[in-house]
Amino acid sequence: MRLGESITIAFLGLALASCGEISRRMPGAPAGPNDSTGTTEAASTAPVPVADAATPEQFDTTTAEQRAAAAAAPVISEMRLGTTIASLGDPTDPGFWAETALVDKVVMGRLEYPTEGTSVQVELRPSGGAPGSGTRVSLPAMRVLKAPLTALPELTVFSG
Repeated sequence: MRLGESITIAFLGLALASCGEISRRMPGAPAGPNDSTGTTEAASTAPVPVADAATPEQFDTTTAEQRAAAAAAPVISEMRLGTTIASLGDPTDPGFWAETALVDKVVMGRLEYPTEGTSVQVELRPSGGAPGSGTRVSLPAMRVLKAPLTALPELTVFSG
């Protein structure tokens, strides 16, 4: 195993440990703040990773088609909400999403990573934090952005 893979696996393990008890929605349970609204196919159809997932590829259950659709330029007008420092969110929560204090309700939006010149369409979820508290981003979204999983990249957030 290469050093980079070891670091990534260790980071994902720490991310999972920091999540506390991981719960999955049971059939018939009420929807919670991390449930998909069905507004994008990627958010609504990506399965939960297998219990013994250990690599970014195993945690990222989106398809190549879903990643390509998320990376496509939006076809609607959008509004720049601001910049934020991002970190990897719960890797067991599938789909393309970002939890941020820049929104107060679930809306569709886009993250832009100027360092790489990449962007990804995501479901923006309110984090409940204070402005400037940072943003947690899904593993598939971080991968489409080509953002380092163990870094704290600065992203621009748009709603639309």
